[in-house]
Amino acid sequence: MAIHIIIDGYNLIRQSPDLARLDRQDLQLGREALVDMLAAYKKLKPHKITVVFDGADQPSLYGSRDRVKGIAIRYSQGGESADDLIRRMARKEQSKALVVSSDREVMAAAESAGATVMDSPSFESKVAMASYMALKGDGETVESRGWEPTTRKKGPHRRLPKRKRRAKARMEKL
Repeated sequence: MAIHIIIDGYNLIRQSPDLARLDRQDLQLGREALVDMLAAYKKLKPHKITVVFDGADQPSLYGSRDRVKGIAIRYSQGGESADDLIRRMARKEQSKALVVSSDREVMAAAESAGATVMDSPSFESKVAMASYMALKGDGETVESRGWEPTTRKKGPHRRLPKRKRRAKARMEKL
């Protein structure tokens, strides 16, 4: 199952120390750094990625949609915030979506629509770990120690609910 990662752009930029520093210098620098980071991640993991920015304050020369380095960029249009656009996209994509935002209202709305949610710092650390593993080379295999005898009982009563198992599986694909 393909994952569609929907990112609250300014939220992720302002939660990240490196991107926030660039954002304070110039708004466009922060956006470009975010797109570069996501493009590098997309080379490693071929998920569909959409970054949503507030476009209500932006000049009209920005289109409502754009694609840069394989990353879809959407700007909210007049009267609509980026949060509203993210909620609408999450309702449309439902279980295929992974919404990245630290905004609690956006996270709750996306989760109620059936999407998986992840806060911005966690997503940034996943992206950093993926790029680190690509540089390091994940050719190293961890030796399995085999079966460990235990008296602890296992069974369906310890199993997570189906919705949480699916969300966990989507997170592991990152």
